[in-house]
Amino acid sequence: MASYTGAEIIIEYLVREGVPYLFGLCGHGILGFLDAAYAYRDRIKVISVHHEAAAAFMADAFFRVAHRPVATFSSCGPGSVNLLLGLASAFMDSSAFLAITGNVPTSQFNRGPFQETGRHFQADFPSVVRHYVKRSFQATRPEQLPLMVRQAFAVMLQGRPGPVNLDVPLDVFVERAEVEIPEPGLWRHGISCRSGGEPEAIERALDLLISAERPLMVAGHGVELAEAAAELATLAEALQVPVATTPAGKGVFDPRSPLWLGETGRNGTYPANQAARTADVILALGTRFDDRAASSWLPGYTYAIPPTKLIHVDIDPQELGRNYPVSVGILGDVRTVLRQLYEAALRRGVAGRLDRRPWLERVGGWRRKWEAYLAEYRHSEAVPIRPERLLADLRSVLPEEAIVLADVGVHHNWVVQCWPAFRPRTLLQSWGFAAMGFGVCGALGAKLAAPDRPVVAVVGDGGFLMFPGVVATAVEYDIPVVWVVWNNYGYCSIRDQQLGYFGPGRELATSFLREATGELFSVDFAGLARSMGAEGLLVERPSDLKPALEAALRSERPWVLDVRVDREAKPPATASWQLPPLPPPAPDPAWFGEG
Repeated sequence: MASYTGAEIIIEYLVREGVPYLFGLCGHGILGFLDAAYAYRDRIKVISVHHEAAAAFMADAFFRVAHRPVATFSSCGPGSVNLLLGLASAFMDSSAFLAITGNVPTSQFNRGPFQETGRHFQADFPSVVRHYVKRSFQATRPEQLPLMVRQAFAVMLQGRPGPVNLDVPLDVFVERAEVEIPEPGLWRHGISCRSGGEPEAIERALDLLISAERPLMVAGHGVELAEAAAELATLAEALQVPVATTPAGKGVFDPRSPLWLGETGRNGTYPANQAARTADVILALGTRFDDRAASSWLPGYTYAIPPTKLIHVDIDPQELGRNYPVSVGILGDVRTVLRQLYEAALRRGVAGRLDRRPWLERVGGWRRKWEAYLAEYRHSEAVPIRPERLLADLRSVLPEEAIVLADVGVHHNWVVQCWPAFRPRTLLQSWGFAAMGFGVCGALGAKLAAPDRPVVAVVGDGGFLMFPGVVATAVEYDIPVVWVVWNNYGYCSIRDQQLGYFGPGRELATSFLREATGELFSVDFAGLARSMGAEGLLVERPSDLKPALEAALRSERPWVLDVRVDREAKPPATASWQLPPLPPPAPDPAWFGEG
């Protein structure tokens, strides 16, 4: 055994796990950790941010692209509390990273020192963070750390992934101990998490799929986490079953396939919602049927379960039967279960032999109707710029492997409905927690995870104003990402809800206005970017949009494009979403039913 400080134990283990980055913000509670990071600076790179939540969002996005975790660091008190927003986003969307939080020295526990969370229990940050991590560890001696870091990685990555907190008092970072640091290959890398379904359940599920007249597969984010896109396509082709994805599952099925229908839920597509409410059997893969993806569980709006029979596959037992009754519930890894279903179909001689033509012709008609509608606006010359035109031009300049991040806001609804994501892990979004700032900040983490691929963040003007300092970080570390600011002068997703629920004119605190005149107000986002050393450009006319995007991507520098978008354009309502006791908005009759 060798002598290490507590901070050296942590960082040495991170290096052995292959962690390439530490994202965080300095503070007195993390001083000992930073000193050790200085000694390891040639083996693990530190990226300093200007708000702790940005570090968490970056770590979240890094995991979504690379499927391996990084670590964040933050100081005691406000520093670690600031981290919570990004931690919650990662936790709700099953992204893993290690959040290392500094705390007050153990000798000062219970004395109320500077920034201690200790009114009910000493140095009690673990109680603050417990709702948004899979596990929180607090070390009071350096000898505890080898076991904690090893267990932290196991908890993060086994089963449903998620962030883990390691809380360390200042003195524990700097005190020494004679310890043996675990080897990940010995302790963790031999563990298989690809559990399969019970054989009898696989056979029952296949029976339902074979006998169905109107089968549908619904693929969620769990398919992406399981890296099961290829297996999904193989089974769908073998059984000739059309595929919808949840919004969080966008990218796991090729939108150019004739079996693809789009996304379910409030801002989903017409063919996906129409097929979901019409199907007699649904195979749901790695989805929790949340309210936005399921029209708040209103019968017949997205799903009609029952009478539709549900086969539900998920790695998390809490999700099976949570929101809909199941005919067959399979606890297991999505990729393994898809392989089991395909192998069973081969054994029974049904792969490639099922005649689904009547059903596929029916859903194909819904898809053609939807595509014809969208095509009207993709080349619009209207000013302000139509949302469909912005997304069409962006898609035309980006290669298939490019990564797009959607921040939270009305633009996110448009991305869900109109953006073709050709590959897994090319569209990143904060879905479960819907935290504004994820797209703004996460773009840096995505680019660091995939430095050879273009990264573009589509963000609202409201969300961008919350974390503009991330542009400075991009300039400081030469991280060439592009922010497309969807500038509609306000928090327009909420504005539209105010007007829709409470009537014309009943709008407050959702548009950006000069109080004295009532005029719409906007920050000069292009000028703001230039003030931090990035490039910035205002785009007001559709003809200028594509050249601006091309120039930004060619430059290999951080860019901010301030794009003025039509604030009155609204995504077509193909389903609904309820905020009880307010009544659910009715879908547009053109996109509800066979008509």
